[in-house]
Amino acid sequence: MRQTVHFGAGNIGRGFIGALFSESGYHVTFVDVAEQVINKLNEEKGYQVKLAQSQEETISIGNVSGINNMTHEDDVIEAIQQATYLTTAIGPNILPRIAPLIARGLAKRVAATDDKLYVIACENQIGATDILKQHILDNLDEETKNQLEGKVYFFNSAVDRIVPIQDQSSLDVLVEPYYEWVVETAEDIPQVTGMKMVADLAPFIERKLFTVNTGHAVIAYLGYLAGKSTIDETLADEEIVTQVRETLKETGAYLMKEYGLDEEEHLAYINKNIERFKNAYLNDGVTRVGRAPIRKLGPEDRLIRPATQAQKAGLPYTHLAKAIAAALLFDHPEDEEAMKIQEMIRETGPEGVLKTISGLSEDSDITKEVVRQYKTFQG
Repeated sequence: MRQTVHFGAGNIGRGFIGALFSESGYHVTFVDVAEQVINKLNEEKGYQVKLAQSQEETISIGNVSGINNMTHEDDVIEAIQQATYLTTAIGPNILPRIAPLIARGLAKRVAATDDKLYVIACENQIGATDILKQHILDNLDEETKNQLEGKVYFFNSAVDRIVPIQDQSSLDVLVEPYYEWVVETAEDIPQVTGMKMVADLAPFIERKLFTVNTGHAVIAYLGYLAGKSTIDETLADEEIVTQVRETLKETGAYLMKEYGLDEEEHLAYINKNIERFKNAYLNDGVTRVGRAPIRKLGPEDRLIRPATQAQKAGLPYTHLAKAIAAALLFDHPEDEEAMKIQEMIRETGPEGVLKTISGLSEDSDITKEVVRQYKTFQG
């Protein structure tokens, strides 16, 4: 049986990427530091993926096991020797931490075999695999780097599936029915169920990030400010729905200009995603979707990049500025990044936060508009 090693045994890993590999006939070795999850994977050797929809439907996932990379590094290295694919769904910030171990596995592998290995970071980050690759290369000597050629391939990808926070006592995972996994490659690689291969990923990943991720974040931050608990509850407010749609029209204007997307098709894509977000069976909390606002306010992420790109192209960004202001007001006490932003605002004002976190100068037009919207929210 073909093997894949997947870093990240959380809900996304089990309910999306790992599940697709299992359905494709692979044995999936999940690598994670969550001892309880790893033990259950090894004991139960399977779990159920449940679709969040009115008609109950479950998919049985088997041929799985787990390794704790904190306590069994040698086992991870051995698993990498046998794998056809190595994937991640662990969070962009964690990639530098797992790179040294992956590098050790790759060094041993390329010295022993010419079999090809395909590495794909399945993260909500533009160029995530490129980022992982660089961290891996930083941990290899020149001779080993040269040995990777023709043996280890790195492909960027775009992933899209909503998986809400849920009970961690079971391996079973609730996911939305819709998903998309797009991989950028011109190579003839082994087929995986649900994987779509394209020559140019940029239009797909930016369309996804600046529609799905931007839209989700806007709903979360506006919902939080309105005292809503869940995403679907927030979208019962037509005023917020309008704000979300207008924000996505702004990101869409940039995407259409940059990639020549068809306007009618893209507006349909926006509307389809708003309907996805309304799925009450997900019961997805605004604090989960809005969590980690420092990352979400990064210069290349879902709120700032479309705003700066729109400004460069001479396109409107007023609704994006309002969304950014709402993100600055996200003060959920259990969110460490949210609390850090609030502390920064007290010390330097919203302008200082945008300069430090978002890379925007204090006198930029975007910053001025965000601050105006911020003050409007405050009344």
